[in-house]
Formats: sequence, structure tokens, C-alpha cells
Amino acid sequence: MHEYPPTTQTPPPPAAPPTPQPRPGLWKRCLGGGLALWILTAVVTYATENTTLLPTLILLGSFLVPAVFVLWAYERHGRDFGVPVILGCFLTGGILGVLGASVMEYYLLHPSLWMFLGVGLIEEAVKLAALMFVVRRYPQLRGIRAGLVLGGSVGFGFAAFESAGYAFNAAVTMDGIDLRSLLETEILRGVLAPFGHGLWTAIAGAVLLAYRRPDGRFRFAGPVIGTYLGVAVLHALWDSMHGIALWLVLRVTTTDLDRSLFAQGYLPQPTSQQEHLFTLFSVGGLVLVTLAGLGWLRSLARRDGPGAIGGTRGTGSGGTGIYTP
Repeated sequence: MHEYPPTTQTPPPPAAPPTPQPRPGLWKRCLGGGLALWILTAVVTYATENTTLLPTLILLGSFLVPAVFVLWAYERHGRDFGVPVILGCFLTGGILGVLGASVMEYYLLHPSLWMFLGVGLIEEAVKLAALMFVVRRYPQLRGIRAGLVLGGSVGFGFAAFESAGYAFNAAVTMDGIDLRSLLETEILRGVLAPFGHGLWTAIAGAVLLAYRRPDGRFRFAGPVIGTYLGVAVLHALWDSMHGIALWLVLRVTTTDLDRSLFAQGYLPQPTSQQEHLFTLFSVGGLVLVTLAGLGWLRSLARRDGPGAIGGTRGTGSGGTGIYTP
């Protein structure tokens, strides 16, 4: 009889540990904790007049709301995209966006009646270019949902870095440090952050990635161009609402329209009626622009399913909406 050596079986390799996932509701804890830290930093800065705390105060106030919204979008709709892509869109996309917008606006824009439209066209274009740069190596990132989450991340990153710049400019004056102006700027921009850059770039990104080809190439179809122009108009209306409100007040309350007032940007001696009308028109205009953007976003989110734009198909509320030509 032949004796055979005992068979040896190689034990299977140990299973890789599961990737840690943030607990649900992390965005709520980040919002509460971040807000508490920002208030504490503001109180200590005011009490001690320690200017070395200004960067901490500016960064906390500028990044809190945008970062929390990106975290919320990741928890609810973007876990399968991966943290590196989300962070890349928020940080890299945001930085590239503000740099590109700064360069192009410096060389291409001049004071004119159409300046705000130029700002809208430039900033929405550079944000979409930043989004394409970040996701260029991920051809699987296609569809409405991917565009909403990743486009919104780029927009919120842009808003965070831009707000930090505005807060710094508000703080540094010829007479020294104006802490009150800094806090007012951060509060205002923090409240308005969800209805500006993040909203507009989410809309444009959704249509851009809905028409992306399976090989990763971007298809600039008619709806993509039309959506870009549409969000640029919303952006321009938002930025120019101060001037629009001033024009409406003058049209309603005066018979002689003094165009020189538009260069000044304010009424020298407004009446009580004019002050109330200006508040009504400016705030009401921003609300209308916001409602238009939110309605547009909602319509795109509802179409992330069978029969969606560009021949996309989804898998329900959490579907990827992969493009099929």
C-alpha cells in the first residue's frame, strides 16, 4: 500500500476589519458641539481681546454650517461614494473654485450693469470644473444622486472658504479689529449658506453627472448647458438683490428716477416708507430665489429613478442613477 502524506490546507486569510462608519445623527452632534465651541470662542475673544483667537473664530464660523450639511448629505445619501471623494469635493473642489473664480473675476469683470451675471457665470463654471476634476478618476460616479451630493459638497466647500475671506475682511478695518462686524458677517452667512452655493452647485452637478458617460467622459448636452445657465441666473439674482430692491423702491416711491443712486448703492435720506419697502423687496426677493432653487432641487431628486433625465435609471431613493446612453 502506498502511503500518502497528509493533506495540508492553507487557512483562509483573516477577514479585513470592517470600515468604521459614523453613527447616525453625527451631523446633529457636530452642529451642536461646533456651535457651542464657536460661541465659547467668541466670548473668550471678546473678553480677552486676544487677536490670536481670530483664525479659530473665523474658521469655526465659516466652516460649521457647510461642513454639517455635507456630513448630513453623506449620512443620508452618500455613504457608498466614500469619504475620500466627499472630502475631495469639499476641500479640493472648494479651494479650486475660489481660486479660479478670483483669477477670472479679476481679469474679466468690470463694474457694469451685468457684472453680477458675470459673477454667476464664472463662479458656477469654476465650481463645475472643480467637480469634474475631483471625480475624473471615478467613472462610476454618475447619476442624479451622485451629482446632488458631490456637487453640493463642492458648493459648500466654496461657500466655507469664501465666508472665511468675508469674515476676515469684516474683522480687519483701518481702526483695528471689528469683532462685532466679524460675528455679524459669520452669523448672516452661516444662516444663508444652505441656500446659496451648495444649492446651486448641487443642481448643476446633478444634471452634469446624470449625463456622464459610462467611460467617465462628461457629456455637455443641452440640459447640462441650460442648467448651468439657469443656476448662474439664480446666482446673479441673489447677488444683485440689493440693487434690484433699491430700484423697486425708487420706482414705487418717486417719479424722478435718479440713476446716480445706483452707483452709491443706498438712499442718502430714506423715508420710513422707503426703509420698510427696501427690507420687504430685498428679503422677499431672496426668499423667491431660494424657493425657486429648492423647487428645482426637489424636482431633480424626484426624478432620480426610472425614466430620469438623460436616460438615467435609479434604485429608488438611494439609487445611484447610473447613466445609460
